[in-house]
Amino acid sequence: MTGPVAAALATFRASDSPWLALPFFAQGAADRIAQKVDGRVAEGAQVLPEPSAIFRALTLTPLPAVKAVILGQDPYPTPGDANGLAFSYVGSRRLPASLKVILAELAPDGAKPDFSTGDLTPWAERGVLLLNTALTTEAGKSGAHLRLGWSQLTDEAVEAVSAKDEPSVFLLWGAQARAREALIDGTRHGIVASGHPSPLNRARDFPGSRPFDRANAWLEEHGRAPIDWRLGQG
Repeated sequence: MTGPVAAALATFRASDSPWLALPFFAQGAADRIAQKVDGRVAEGAQVLPEPSAIFRALTLTPLPAVKAVILGQDPYPTPGDANGLAFSYVGSRRLPASLKVILAELAPDGAKPDFSTGDLTPWAERGVLLLNTALTTEAGKSGAHLRLGWSQLTDEAVEAVSAKDEPSVFLLWGAQARAREALIDGTRHGIVASGHPSPLNRARDFPGSRPFDRANAWLEEHGRAPIDWRLGQG
């Protein structure tokens, strides 16, 4: 009997996504991880996000469409909060603190930040790959699946974007994301690095770093149209 994650993987494979050429999918790693996660489901764990959203970042932002990359850690561990995109929040409570710090960087100097939505789907649809290091977790257990092997996908996705001739920009937030700078060809692609947006980051080196302005400036300097970072608007 096929488990829900294996079924989601089969559905993603049927989409003929360019991402399927990655060794992660072509050489069995994806199947092994799906089996492990389905094993946890069989044991009674509630895996997040919903199976249909596990590969959503890759579905909404195919490799040829990537203009920017933002790397997260893993989905929010509360049911209903995550929708398969790094940092994106669709829950019914107040926005997570890290996401509020991120969105505050979109507001012009002196303006009040817009916290009306945390759904980052418009970014993904405009070429921003919002990829978590682990595509799944378990309810109430942040980081539960970080060691299952998902990170191979993250590394290969970063390398695939780096291998593109068309310039893209990588927004690397925090030590884990910045560690992947070694996988990026900095002669062809932009790197906008800063601290992690978490309020627990004692260095507080994300607020005021203006990553979105810097990313757009780099894209324009290299002949690409800037990204519309607004949410809920066309």
